[in-house]
Amino acid sequence: MLLAAMAVVWSTVAWAQAVTARKGSGLPVPRFASLRSDEVNVRTGPGPRYPIDWVFKRKYMPVEVIGEFENWRKIRDWQGVSGWVHQSLLTGRRYFVVTAKEAELHATPANAAGVVAKVEPEVIGEIRTCQGDWCRVRVTKYTGWVERKDIWGVYRGETVN
Repeated sequence: MLLAAMAVVWSTVAWAQAVTARKGSGLPVPRFASLRSDEVNVRTGPGPRYPIDWVFKRKYMPVEVIGEFENWRKIRDWQGVSGWVHQSLLTGRRYFVVTAKEAELHATPANAAGVVAKVEPEVIGEIRTCQGDWCRVRVTKYTGWVERKDIWGVYRGETVN
């Protein structure tokens, strides 16, 4: 009897793991990620049998994961274009793209703080941390605080450590 009960529990656990593996990573959707490579094929569906729709050519470009199927992730870029990529082409490291006409990097998270650098639209940088309306970021050799409203790659109110 005990052996039969253990077999039922084991088969239920195995079935749940198989369903989880088939559906995706188990991570929250939507979420932000970034491109791992300088060249990422974006397909019309989740698998190599689907045609390549276009190719991203910007390593570390932030994307939003909006769907999952097995090892494939449906992503959307900052301009709203979406498609499917293999999960191995994404990284969980957090990056952003400037969406404002110009973003200012400040020495501290305040508009009155000194400006460390001015960053042009479509520049990509790394997110270090976010709190409130500000994110501490790095763009090339500059580190500073940027207003969250001027970038894409982090949700409103999201805390990034």
